[in-house]
Amino acid sequence: MNAKRPLGYWLKLVDSLIDEQFAATLEEHGVTRRQWQVLNLLEQQPATEAQLGAGLSPFFASPDEPQSLKEHLAELVESGWIAAENGEYSITDRGHTSLLKLSELVEKIRTQFGQDLDGSEYDAVVETLEKIARNLGWEPEQDQQ
Repeated sequence: MNAKRPLGYWLKLVDSLIDEQFAATLEEHGVTRRQWQVLNLLEQQPATEAQLGAGLSPFFASPDEPQSLKEHLAELVESGWIAAENGEYSITDRGHTSLLKLSELVEKIRTQFGQDLDGSEYDAVVETLEKIARNLGWEPEQDQQ
């Protein structure tokens, strides 16, 4: 097929390939991509399940992972990577140490998918996608709810 493919094709393909890379890399360390994202959010500050859900809502479209944030949180609590107290979750020392190690692996993935792009090309893609999202009704405040 030599016809120019539409934006949606490339978005879904790239998203799928990124998910595959993350899954393969993080699974070896007993964590899912969503759990890694939870750890990142909790590294910034403790949060309730609702706050975490709002911050991660765009990512719960993957059929390969539990669709319930509760499942991810339960697994992270069980592993000792996060703690739950009075309805709020926080990262533990063990979770912080694991996040540092996982972040090194994630950085390698990011370097791989951006290896043929200079910084301005990558920035232009991200800025363009943000503009498209805004044109379709997305507002940055939606990520902070």
